[in-house]
Amino acid sequence: MAFTPLHDRVVVRRVESEEKTAGGLIIPESAKEKPAEGLVVAVGAGARDEDGDRIAMDVKEGDKILFGKWSGTEITLDGEELLIMKESDILGIIG
Repeated sequence: MAFTPLHDRVVVRRVESEEKTAGGLIIPESAKEKPAEGLVVAVGAGARDEDGDRIAMDVKEGDKILFGKWSGTEITLDGEELLIMKESDILGIIG
């Protein structure tokens, strides 16, 4: 990928949601919500504190994350739909 996020920004690829419910019902495309899980594709170098020192990022490439429903900005890069969001929009790292 020819894109590097700056500061505390992260590029995320959404992970598709399940096609069926736990009870076995098939969910039609029109009823699906956008998934709030994703895979970290690229990570910026980190924000700077008041002294100008870098604050280390808590996520890294390859982490599976959970983020808020309305988090991030949708972009298309090399024909792939991705999200760019601040690290603070990430709710947690999944297992």
